[in-house]
Amino acid sequence: MTASYFADIPKVEFKGPDSEDPFSYRYYDRSQIVLGKTMEEHLRFAVCYWHTFCWDGFDVFGAGTFNRPWHAGDLDQAAAERKLDEAFAFFTRLGVPYFCFHDVDVMAAAETPADHVRHLSAIVDKIADKMAETGVNLLWGTANVFSHPRYMAGGATNPDPDVAAFAALQVAHAMEATHKLNGENYVLWGGREGYDCLLNTDMRRELDQLGRFLTMVVEHKHKIGFEGTILIEPKPHEPTKHQYDTDVATVYGFLKRYGLENEVRVNIEANHATLAGHSFEHEIALASDLGIFGSVDMNRGDPQNGWDTDQFPNDLREITLALYYILKSGGFTTGGFNFDAKVRRQSIDAEDLFHGHIGAIDLTARAFLNAAAMLEDNVISQFVEDRYAGWKTGIGAQMLGRDASLADVAAYAVDQNIQPALKSGRQEWLENYLTRHVK
Repeated sequence: MTASYFADIPKVEFKGPDSEDPFSYRYYDRSQIVLGKTMEEHLRFAVCYWHTFCWDGFDVFGAGTFNRPWHAGDLDQAAAERKLDEAFAFFTRLGVPYFCFHDVDVMAAAETPADHVRHLSAIVDKIADKMAETGVNLLWGTANVFSHPRYMAGGATNPDPDVAAFAALQVAHAMEATHKLNGENYVLWGGREGYDCLLNTDMRRELDQLGRFLTMVVEHKHKIGFEGTILIEPKPHEPTKHQYDTDVATVYGFLKRYGLENEVRVNIEANHATLAGHSFEHEIALASDLGIFGSVDMNRGDPQNGWDTDQFPNDLREITLALYYILKSGGFTTGGFNFDAKVRRQSIDAEDLFHGHIGAIDLTARAFLNAAAMLEDNVISQFVEDRYAGWKTGIGAQMLGRDASLADVAAYAVDQNIQPALKSGRQEWLENYLTRHVK
């Protein structure tokens, strides 16, 4: 039997903040109880299959640099199984409870619809065996309906209905595979669901196509008895000039238009949020307030680059705020933190994959402890509550309760001779408070 690519890497264990061991956790103590649950139950970490095991280090200016054993030649069944073995060796050494995958990440290459169904089914049975053997579970599955040349003009939004039919085949079987593997969510990312040139695009038609496609996905979920959550992952552009799932607000409007707001939630990616011109915590807070928060793809972009660099997170302040809003909303239900991140193409060694994930896991755990402390002392929540207290009684309550018309409110302003006093928003004080909690 071929030795594992990761054979020389030890199992990563929690050793505390003073540890000098690069293959240890300093903050992620999975069994530590915080806010009534273990850290593992709160954070629900997952490793993504695509960047970690599929990407060979290529970029638009150069060939791949990693040369991992399963990257050689076409991805036939033997190579897919070797990659599967290595993936689960990685998961177990890292000590994470979940993984995520696209259909084509795990299966032997296929071009015909029949080959696709057969090859996916073959590897899913082997994934199930690995899950049973290791105890690692599936956070979510998805279908890649954006990489193959057939999807150059989109999947569900393609001008050719035969292309949409191939996308439907992939999504149906990927969801069924997710269901068979007891996955907790199913994700759709509209990587080509948008346009490059408005001159050749009928946006109304494409939005209707996408709305109908998503409705069929939801119908199929109920038909097969899948009880997981359907998630859409927002992104504004890249690879297309404009994607129809730009940000959380856009996705919510789309869901409302097609009557799907109670069926579908969002999987928020940090780098996608910043590409849309928002902060990571903004997208989390908005999704929570709209009732569609689901899961998180954890990564970061480079502030000097305008594209999706998918780097491992390293900003403790940013992640502390993100965790604060996740905890404030009640935390994850079926979702979790999936590290949709990749090492740099110069980081070519097996251990580099571990260093990227260990650092990101420890950073998230550290931020989680900060956020939990902020939630428990209730300073921010109480300040915000007090700031809007006037809307609970009097004219504020009447406006929100629809007991007052515009004319009524205008008359109130005159009758009471209102002279609103200016009140500080205390932004600097709140920012200083946050800084003191970032430890």
